[in-house]
Amino acid sequence: MQWTSDRYKRAGDHVMESDERMVRSAAEGRLAGCDDDYGDNVDRGNTSGCAGSDTAGDMCAKRVAFISLGCAKNLVNTEQMMYLLRESGYMVSGVTDGADAVVVNTCGFIESAKTEAIETILELAAAKEKGSVGKIIIAGCLVERYKSEILIELPEVDAVLGVGSFDDVASAVRAALNGKESKAWFGDLNAPVSETKRIIATSPMWAYLKIAEGCDNRCAYCAIPDIRGRFRGRSADSIISEARELADRGIQELILVAQDLTRYGLDLYGKRGLSGLLKALCDIDTLRWIRLHYLYPADIDDELIDIIAANDKILKYLDIPIQHVNDEILRKMNRRGSGAETRALIKSLRERIPGVILRTSIITGLPGEGEAEFEELCEFLKDARIERAGVFTYSPEEGTPAALMDAPDRDVAERRAEILADIQSLVIDELNQSRIGSITTVLVEGKDSGRYYGRSYAESPDVDGYIWIEGGGAVENTFTDVVITGVENGEPLARTVVK
Repeated sequence: MQWTSDRYKRAGDHVMESDERMVRSAAEGRLAGCDDDYGDNVDRGNTSGCAGSDTAGDMCAKRVAFISLGCAKNLVNTEQMMYLLRESGYMVSGVTDGADAVVVNTCGFIESAKTEAIETILELAAAKEKGSVGKIIIAGCLVERYKSEILIELPEVDAVLGVGSFDDVASAVRAALNGKESKAWFGDLNAPVSETKRIIATSPMWAYLKIAEGCDNRCAYCAIPDIRGRFRGRSADSIISEARELADRGIQELILVAQDLTRYGLDLYGKRGLSGLLKALCDIDTLRWIRLHYLYPADIDDELIDIIAANDKILKYLDIPIQHVNDEILRKMNRRGSGAETRALIKSLRERIPGVILRTSIITGLPGEGEAEFEELCEFLKDARIERAGVFTYSPEEGTPAALMDAPDRDVAERRAEILADIQSLVIDELNQSRIGSITTVLVEGKDSGRYYGRSYAESPDVDGYIWIEGGGAVENTFTDVVITGVENGEPLARTVVK
């Protein structure tokens, strides 16, 4: 791990803006009034008022700001920490400027994520030196991965929380604010999944629903099992109960997340249980959309396909990370399944779920990828016409088996990623053009520069862009039917359908 030696070189004179790096939760957006459960101890941008008390005798609650980096699963943990702090009397916020403490929930999955986390922390350290923020508490994957180094390398940090200790956030913040010596909280990585409540920081209309934690797949390039622990599912009863509660509070779209949705049930019930769980969720009357992230390709069976095809509430949008299609690379990377099986799966999904939108992730530069293996990947992407594909350059991660294998040079891997991105760009252009004239239902999410924007079943939050609605008829935080009229900057344009 490379820690920045010149502590404030990257931060310079820039003191972190109030919501610059707040993921999905800015004071003017996600945190501002999107959940009735926020109560009075959520700051909506006005920092002059006070509510609650964190210690006896305080006249004013301490304000704790949050920055959530990384994936949706990490955001769920951030939402839980926000809830715990609010219940302890603190005011929680997305505004870092002037905060008594800032909690950064970090990602430590790949090098770029680690760099982003460290730069964020150093920017906060610069702000702390100037008196713009108080204490700094960092949590999550970066902390867990470098637990023996992080306080040494980042002495500006006042407390750290490992992945197994999110529920200790109130103790960590209290200790930091009181100047206590206790600085590190590291719990059991393989403990049951926390059932702590959340402050929803996404939208009044949609939320993530985490159904499991950890991973048992042990892909050779991936450090997640060492960071997040073994796969542990939540009970079906707890998941359904939370889903009902969210739906009762107005949430219309639930996005199911786990490192591997298809494994759900194996640890608890000795058999795969995602299909049964989906059936139960579809029975929630007030819930409109259910979206699935992430399905391991080798474990998508006929029963699951039939459930998805038969239920209108389950969006015909499937996130299936394939990573590669060359059999030898898949074997080296300890990925189950083969290239032929992946092709057969995609063919089956297209035939049995009309109009399905597929999302995947692909890695270039994996150990063993020569020109022939890369060409096979290119031909697959051209033939499969996967609508949404994120292309990533392989990042050797210390402690993983793949890091000990020979891999293509970084510049070769990056060039290959650019080639795949160009191929995918053509696929997206074709998709957008094919939608012109079609009518689709859109969840209207906001307004910018005089135009409303929203998402259909074909767009997942934060990764797929928006449909931009021209003219009148749209209302924020409602569903409306639109007709696709064109494309601008790679995103569909539309007008509301007059009924």
